[in-house]
Amino acid sequence: MKAAVVRAFGEPLVIEDRPDPEPGPGQVRVRVEASGLCHTDIHATHGDWPLKPTLPFVPGHEGVGLVEKLGDGVTHLSVGQRVAVPWLGWACGRCEHCLSGWETLCEQQINTGYGCDGGHAEKMLAWADFAQPVPNGVDAVDAAPLACAGVTTYKAVKVAGVRPSQLVAISGIGGLGHLAVQYAKIAGATVAAIDVTDEKLELATELGADLVIDARKDDVGQVLKQHGGAHAAIALAVDEAAFTAINSGLRRGGKLVMVALPAHGTIQVPIFDTVLNGTSVIGSIVGTRQDLAEVLQLHAADRTKVICETRSLAAVNESIDELLRGEVRARIVFDLGTGR
Repeated sequence: MKAAVVRAFGEPLVIEDRPDPEPGPGQVRVRVEASGLCHTDIHATHGDWPLKPTLPFVPGHEGVGLVEKLGDGVTHLSVGQRVAVPWLGWACGRCEHCLSGWETLCEQQINTGYGCDGGHAEKMLAWADFAQPVPNGVDAVDAAPLACAGVTTYKAVKVAGVRPSQLVAISGIGGLGHLAVQYAKIAGATVAAIDVTDEKLELATELGADLVIDARKDDVGQVLKQHGGAHAAIALAVDEAAFTAINSGLRRGGKLVMVALPAHGTIQVPIFDTVLNGTSVIGSIVGTRQDLAEVLQLHAADRTKVICETRSLAAVNESIDELLRGEVRARIVFDLGTGR
């Protein structure tokens, strides 16, 4: 099989021929049909974060494909079944986090494309209990971004406690943000979309945003305050200044939900204003298996639209450069056999 391999941090990925992986007990081998490119993949390949992957490794945590082989003990999946393999590759199932519905906080978790080889390959292994069945009618290319961009923003909207008629600010209308706009609308919110490119602001409008704010020329916090202030602000732009800008636009009692992970990123939270206004700063990390099941069900019901462009796996390095230059409208998906 062919795989895109990180052999050195910060260096181009290498397309290699590797033997097909053999599933162990509780695992399945998946013939990958589509694999989404996430900014987290770039952080992984650059070694940006304090806990780095072990070299060499295959990135990718939006892998979707057909189960090809079952490991011992796997009975609930079948050969030929389409599954999505998300960032949460495995969790212990026994700690307080797993048992209380917060498996994404499990301290023993293994993350796909980071702690184990991921989906930027023709075949991959997955723990069967964490390989999410994809509903009939949802194709692989659409399902791939939902496995991370979708479930991550869906969870952030949940964490924000969004209710009908509330004003929700979405900062960064890209691979994650274009889905966040849709989930906030499904929740009944009035949505303010913030970005720095005309194309992405236009996309936000197409997807139902009620207000668009061009952060190049508008004072984001001031505009939000003119509309009463945001009940929730979801930070998806990989830029520290963007976090500060939307935090300044919260109304009293509002929540800043941090999702994007700028390398070595920090923000200054004004203590007086935070206390006086009763605002909150919260982190939200991906989503659970149940969250992903709900995301896929919403898409199967035609409630969401995935905006993506397909590339061959051989174009992985050029695709990363495209993403870093901000030239991708929403999501790039590597097509490994769907023909799209």
